[in-house]
Amino acid sequence: MTVIGYGARAADQQLQPVSFEREPLRAGEVEIDIAFCGVCHSDIHQCANDWENTVWPCVPGHEIVGTVSKIGNGVTKFAIGDTVGVGCMVNSCRVCEACAAGDEQYCTGPKSATFTYNGPKLPDGSNSYGGYSDSITVREEFVLAIPVAIDPAQAAPILCAGVTTYQPMKHFGLKKGQTLGVAGIGGLGHMAVQIGKALGATVVAFTTSAEKIAAIKALGAHDVVVMDDETAVQAAALSLDMMIDTIP
Repeated sequence: MTVIGYGARAADQQLQPVSFEREPLRAGEVEIDIAFCGVCHSDIHQCANDWENTVWPCVPGHEIVGTVSKIGNGVTKFAIGDTVGVGCMVNSCRVCEACAAGDEQYCTGPKSATFTYNGPKLPDGSNSYGGYSDSITVREEFVLAIPVAIDPAQAAPILCAGVTTYQPMKHFGLKKGQTLGVAGIGGLGHMAVQIGKALGATVVAFTTSAEKIAAIKALGAHDVVVMDDETAVQAAALSLDMMIDTIP
């Protein structure tokens, strides 16, 4: 299937239209017409070859929301017309110990996990192409249902920035009524503020940008500490149960 996307052909080039072939739909796979795709800073890093592992052409995008257009034999979780999302992986061996435990990112199969773009985690010269395109084909295990209550456009960033900040809150057991600090209110931090509030925490944002205070509070932060204000920083000492640090 011929697909049109936007990609980079070299590290010093801007994105441009790219035509490429997606493999035919196979058993267990879902074909998705892409409606929205978030822009993650990892997309920029990969296109710039900052990690020195880019496979060209690079068609990025791993915050994908769209509509199921076809389903392969054996697919049971999705039907044509469903609104779905895709994150940073599209396949893995699905049989190793890590995959069986739900930790497909640690897949020990021959290629390890296959990323949504830039091919398998263990490079073999092949490539994969992401959500800056009009359609994508994904194993159903790596497709997520998007609830009808969520605007699909707003759901897209949840597939990377959202899960990146949500996972540590769940892993370390953020509880309702606790105080969550969020350091750095950018692409990740603005999601962390909203998710922390939704989980019932008192959210305190830490920023170096005083001009962001009103916008941060509009996201749901209960308080904002401007890091240039030493008195405010000292007052916040030992006041948090958990900190999500998005700055690194």
